[in-house]
Amino acid sequence: MGNNGRNGNNGNDTKRAGNGRASTIRKPATMQLGSVRWADKGQDHVIEARRLAKVYGKGELAVHALRAVDATVDRGEFVAIMGPSGSGKSTLMNILGCLDRPSDGAYILEGEDVSGLSKEKLAGIRNRRIGFVFQSYNLLPRLTAVKNVMLPLLYNGHEGHEDAELEERAIRALELVGLGNRIDHCPNELSGGQQQRVAIARALVNEPSLILADEPTGNLDTKSGDEIMALLHELHRQGATIVMVTHSATDAAEAERIIALRDGEVVSHDLDVAAASRADSVAFTAGGAAFGSASIGG
Repeated sequence: MGNNGRNGNNGNDTKRAGNGRASTIRKPATMQLGSVRWADKGQDHVIEARRLAKVYGKGELAVHALRAVDATVDRGEFVAIMGPSGSGKSTLMNILGCLDRPSDGAYILEGEDVSGLSKEKLAGIRNRRIGFVFQSYNLLPRLTAVKNVMLPLLYNGHEGHEDAELEERAIRALELVGLGNRIDHCPNELSGGQQQRVAIARALVNEPSLILADEPTGNLDTKSGDEIMALLHELHRQGATIVMVTHSATDAAEAERIIALRDGEVVSHDLDVAAASRADSVAFTAGGAAFGSASIGG
């Protein structure tokens, strides 16, 4: 499925810059973090979910947030997970990000079943294999941009590297996202779009196998949101595997493929982009009742 919506194709990225967007996010020669281990697209599954279920509570009070979810994401794919409020997309993201464990089923991350691992082991996997981009940025307000980006490296216990090496790695990540001239700025000195770029740099600094973006443009104006989507597209072009969770059909239509959820179940593994775009104004009415008929054909 080709990209539609804001981006269209790689040729339109240059047009973005011509519309006043920061050209610093369009430097293919610098879009590298040194030894990033992004393999060729489609070699294997990064994510494999097998009949995942998540139940909160018991008996009559039980809430089935996920019901027998099967899904895969191949290495190098850009996939959107879309659904109305209450569809289970946030619960699924928490499991895919090793922030929570399923009640039943298996979650295979890069060939390893992580479903039953301890919280401590899941924390290690999160830090080394997964880069998170949150809607609210989640930056520490008293730390500069470079210090915020260094945090995942510090959580890894330096791994034999000196502080200066870690700082240089964080600076390279900030340069990658076009913020090489903002490394010493604190979050309150940065715009929303710049804060989200810092968050993306932080997600990249550990050279993760998977980038999980949770509503990455949700707190941004249209122009800043377009810049962030252009950056995600460039990272994807470089080989990154990206899973973006969103309720926005406009953002979801940017992805190669859309996994659609409703009431905790997968209703489409490859939702039509045009159908998703048509659903933008009607699919997310109260209770999401219109989602199935408005956005899913067949």
